[in-house]
Amino acid sequence: MARHRVDRAPQRGRRRTLRSLCSSACAALLANLLAGFSLPAGAQAPMVSEDAIVRVSDNVYVIPDQRVNLVPNIGIIVGDRGIMVVDTGMGPDNAERVLKQVRKISDKKILYLTVTHFHPEHGMGAQAFPADTTIMYPTAQRDELLQKGEAFIKFFSGFSPDIARLLQNVRIVPAHVTFTTEAEIDLGGTAVRLLHFGPAHTRGDNFVFLPRERILFGGDVVLNRFFPILPDPDASGSQWITILDQLAKLAPATVVPGHGEVGDGRLIAAMKQHLVAVRDRVRELTGQGKSAADITRAVSVEFGETYQGWQNPQWLKNEAENFHAEMTK
Repeated sequence: MARHRVDRAPQRGRRRTLRSLCSSACAALLANLLAGFSLPAGAQAPMVSEDAIVRVSDNVYVIPDQRVNLVPNIGIIVGDRGIMVVDTGMGPDNAERVLKQVRKISDKKILYLTVTHFHPEHGMGAQAFPADTTIMYPTAQRDELLQKGEAFIKFFSGFSPDIARLLQNVRIVPAHVTFTTEAEIDLGGTAVRLLHFGPAHTRGDNFVFLPRERILFGGDVVLNRFFPILPDPDASGSQWITILDQLAKLAPATVVPGHGEVGDGRLIAAMKQHLVAVRDRVRELTGQGKSAADITRAVSVEFGETYQGWQNPQWLKNEAENFHAEMTK
């Protein structure tokens, strides 16, 4: 049983309108995204593991990303009535791997699929799920998927031949049910809250919280030793910090980050500490009259050295640009 405010799926005309909004503006922001990320030569293909499973409670499991770029941590929540899956991996081939892993754990019906945000490695395997699985996430995420999804497929496909292959047969599958800020789902003895607090990494970030087990799936708003990504003007560094405070108030005992090893509430604190430090440094340099280019350069060097154990330091540039834009608009 689910309790939530339902936002009906958009009519076909509105879908076309949302997609048309992505023409020139979306192409420009995705060019910025593509410029910020590259895979090293010989990088491992972003495939969900076929055998690794981490049991984080009696009825909650994670298929770990194993620190492979563009592979998310996948959640499997088993209730008496059925199962909820959190994220799909990139493309239907990865989603098929997820479904095989689910069947190793339980033969119960997959009642729900929820997605932490619309980026291709998190939700663009939805088409592989059973037709009677209900896809559910925030309305803001659905709208962002319809607006940007096809363009993101095109641009992500440019990262490598492996990614192009994974995405070549993807169909955009919007949610069946959406909500504005919160939905509560009873899987049978297991309550799940889906939460949306506003824009951070994307416009439609979705958090999955199990109150009894005190387990939080943080999506890409909470990462473990990966630099946060603010890829386009819809992302918000300042709002990200505020949302981390809201997540901390949930007092989770276990935190499943979007990428990186499963941890506890200290992952939330570490992400906030980093973002606050970058924000404060950008504010300091802005106050000194430094140019945007000088600020970006300084932040990239300084924080790349301070956080040498974190992956993908190329995203520091986007962090600096995002905070600087907020301070000077």
